[in-house]
Amino acid sequence: MRTSGSALNLRRWWRSAGFAWAGIRQVYHSQANFRIEVWAGVLALTLTVLLRAPLPPIMLCCALVLSLELINTAVEAVVDLVSPQFHPLAKVAKDAAAAAVLVASIGALLVGAVLLGPALWQLL
Repeated sequence: MRTSGSALNLRRWWRSAGFAWAGIRQVYHSQANFRIEVWAGVLALTLTVLLRAPLPPIMLCCALVLSLELINTAVEAVVDLVSPQFHPLAKVAKDAAAAAVLVASIGALLVGAVLLGPALWQLL
């Protein structure tokens, strides 16, 4: 029996998606910051729904922070693999990846403050 091209592509996609989910699970279980960011995102999304604030910007901010944390973890793992001893360039790579997460997190907090702040303030 021949497999059509689209069925083969779908199987490849599911296989790739499985690897991606394995990566998310690995990072969730091994990185405390990722767990904190996941639950901060859940809180932000819950508040957004409860306060009837615009959901897409909050969703995008959550996805950006989590994606950058995943990339940061990947950069750190690769740097540790290729440079087990201290090297100034390894430090630059790791610090820059961490800084990307920090910048996105600050941006997400500002977006949250603008979109959720007024509604939260009224509740007080």
